[in-house]
Amino acid sequence: MNSRDLVLGRIRDAIVLAPPTAGIPGATVEMEIPRNYRTGRTLPDIERIELFVDRLVDYKASVHLCAATAIAETIADILAANSLKVVGIPAGLDRSWVADFYDELVVDSSDVPAPELEKLDAVITGSAVSCAETGTIFLDAGPDQGRRALTLVPDTHICVVFRESVEVGVPEAMAMLTPERPTTMISGPSATSDIELERVEGVHGPRNLHVVIVS
Repeated sequence: MNSRDLVLGRIRDAIVLAPPTAGIPGATVEMEIPRNYRTGRTLPDIERIELFVDRLVDYKASVHLCAATAIAETIADILAANSLKVVGIPAGLDRSWVADFYDELVVDSSDVPAPELEKLDAVITGSAVSCAETGTIFLDAGPDQGRRALTLVPDTHICVVFRESVEVGVPEAMAMLTPERPTTMISGPSATSDIELERVEGVHGPRNLHVVIVS
C-alpha cells in the first residue's frame, strides 16, 4: 500500500465512522468547529510598535521610523543609500512618496510580463495591515500594493506601514482583512535553510526588506 492509498483509506474510514444525520441515510452531521481565538487584544502604541520592530529586526528586515511628512525623504534616503536606480510602484501608490526620486520610475500594470519585473532594482508599496506579535505584514493587492508578482520578483521591497494599521496578534490582523481578496504575508526578507541549516536569502522573494513605519 502506498501513501496515497493509506491517506484515502483513512478518509473513507472517517466518513463511515461519522455519526449519521437523522432521516438522511449515509449523510453525516455537520460538525461545528470551535474558533475560540484570542481576540480584541490591545497594547499601547509604543509597546505595540516596539514589539513589531523587535520581530522585524529579528527577521533581518531594515526598519525606518518616520513621520507622515517624511515618507518621501525616508524612501529617497533608502534608494540612495542602496544605489537603487530602477524602481517599480503599483499604480495606486501615493505619488508624493516618490516625489524626491529622480531616477527611473516604473508604474506596474497587468500588461507588464512578470519576467520584466526582474529589471527592477526595487519595489515600493503600501500595506493592508500588520501583526506585531509575529512581525508579519499583510498585502491584499490593494491599489497601493499592486499584484503579488510585483512584490516577489524585485530584489528589494520597500514597504510603508502606518502605525494605526499594526494590530497586536494574528486574529486581530486577520479581522481587518477581506477574505475574498488575495493575501500575501511577509515576515522579513525571503529566506530558507537547507538540511545543513545554511541560511539562503532571496529564494522565494526579495532578499532585502525595508519597512518604513509611519507614526
